Amino acid sequence: MSRPQKPTSFSAGLFSEPAAGRAALGVAIANIDGGARGNPGPAAYGMVLRDAGGATLVAAGKSIGRATNNVAEYYGLIAALDAARERGVRRLRVESDSELLVRQIQGHYRVKSPGLKPLHERALKLSRAFEHFEIAHVPREKNREADRLVNVALDGEDGEHRERPSPGQAGQPEQGVARAIRARYRRGVLVPEESLDIPDGAEVTLTIKFTPPHRQ
Repeated sequence: MSRPQKPTSFSAGLFSEPAAGRAALGVAIANIDGGARGNPGPAAYGMVLRDAGGATLVAAGKSIGRATNNVAEYYGLIAALDAARERGVRRLRVESDSELLVRQIQGHYRVKSPGLKPLHERALKLSRAFEHFEIAHVPREKNREADRLVNVALDGEDGEHRERPSPGQAGQPEQGVARAIRARYRRGVLVPEESLDIPDGAEVTLTIKFTPPHRQ
């Protein structure tokens, strides 16, 4: 198995000071995740790509059919690498909570699964096109958005959104961009389970997917 090229070395404290370090060196950050219900079973990946200043360039979750957790993780990595390349990113750091994937890309673990080998080779090839590339293992709590997109895709709400909020609109959703949220139906009213962050009086379009409540 070919070993990945060593990335350009940055100072040890670079990512302990993300705002100063990433912005100064132009390092984009991609958070990736993948999962399967059943392993193998229905699988999906999620990925979020942000520029060096922290603005979201693309966030996507997509179902990939029946696969394993590890295959889904690799799909997330490849999707992030493709998205970064398409947007002209030259320096990229990928963060994943899959230690197996991270160590395999770093060359510390061998790739034994026949199903992962072609995905691993493709990911390595894509990674070498960047001026700087590195991949790091992060705790799951630092990868929540990518994980959320996996579950949205697995729940049947595949989609992609891109956003670049203007300074006066930070935190507000972009007009015309689809957004999946969870809500519970109580006494004739849909109650969102998260903040909507939309202005009072805004018109929205609902697409209902009914999930029966669990019975004890």
